[in-house]
Amino acid sequence: MYKIQTLNNISVAGLERLPRDAYEVASEMSHPDGILLRSYNMHSMDLADSVKAIGRAGAGVNNIPVDKMSEQGIAVFNAPGANANAVKELVVAGMLLAARNVCQGWEFSRELEGADDEISKQVEAGKKNFGGFELPGRTLGVIGLGAIGILVANVALRLGMKVVGYDPDITVQSAWKLSSEVEKANSVDDLLSRVDFVTFHVPLVDATRNLINAERLKMMKDRVTILNFARNGIVDDEAVSAAIKEGKVNAYVCDFPSNLLKNHERVITLPHLGASTKEAEDNCAIMVAEQVKDYLENGNITNSVNFPDVYMPRTNGFRLGVVNSNVPNMVGQISTALADAGLNIIDMLNKSRADLAYTVVDVDNEISDETIAAVRAIDGVLSVRSM
Repeated sequence: MYKIQTLNNISVAGLERLPRDAYEVASEMSHPDGILLRSYNMHSMDLADSVKAIGRAGAGVNNIPVDKMSEQGIAVFNAPGANANAVKELVVAGMLLAARNVCQGWEFSRELEGADDEISKQVEAGKKNFGGFELPGRTLGVIGLGAIGILVANVALRLGMKVVGYDPDITVQSAWKLSSEVEKANSVDDLLSRVDFVTFHVPLVDATRNLINAERLKMMKDRVTILNFARNGIVDDEAVSAAIKEGKVNAYVCDFPSNLLKNHERVITLPHLGASTKEAEDNCAIMVAEQVKDYLENGNITNSVNFPDVYMPRTNGFRLGVVNSNVPNMVGQISTALADAGLNIIDMLNKSRADLAYTVVDVDNEISDETIAAVRAIDGVLSVRSM
């Protein structure tokens, strides 16, 4: 019986992927094998030695101490792309809200007073203050061409916009999904100098913190619209607020309200709604539950942020999974320990990612506790288990 602790409410659609005859799932639990969460901050949390996997039902993992988990040989999974459509729709909505001054017009209409004929006169007199512009022919810059960025870029093309994209780390899989009509920017600065709208779909790391700042705003087109549904901190709010007052920036649409932004007349702030749809929550929970389940039961790894992707079909043998530091001769030492126990290797797969390596081995006989202890005693081994 595997034990799964939930630190947040996880969609039932995901939890249903963990059959009750093999999994115990609860929010309060001692010695869990796996942890599922959404936004819970794990940085100050003490983990039981039993934890083997952590699954976040979302894309970002800033709330998980990933480096610490790696040192303990714990796989951390996320759900990239599961909420991509939800965020894409909100980016499109944000562009339309900003271009057509919808929020400002709505506030104006809500404050109208008098009889209906008087309101009608006020509408005709005031509507000129909320004239906007259309999206076709405008240029959208997309920084970050992962699952979300690709959907945003492709839908913007279908809306008649021109699209410029930038992502120095774009994967082959992502490149296949991206429309050939998306122009490639040579740098962030190159992209920013060419666009009428810019949207960000990158994690918050040192390289992306304050990606939009006072200096970069100077090189951008006048009346540019900035959208941030990625992470708070990617845009320097103070600099954008000042640029709006100067007339440089048309509007700022973001998912991260603050005292500076929430009442700004040219800023639209939403309460972190990017992935807040039932469909996105279900998709994230299903994806991460299946990934944690496959890792616990079979040792396979998909969408881990700290372990390499590994898939090895089950044989008729007994399976061992070993996480270790990525140093020479680890596979040789593991093989020797198995040979010393009289175990013959049926199949083996070893892959590495940065400082970590992971080995899955199928052997012909049951793996004893003594053999597991012998493998665990190898210098550099972080965790080992049979499954």
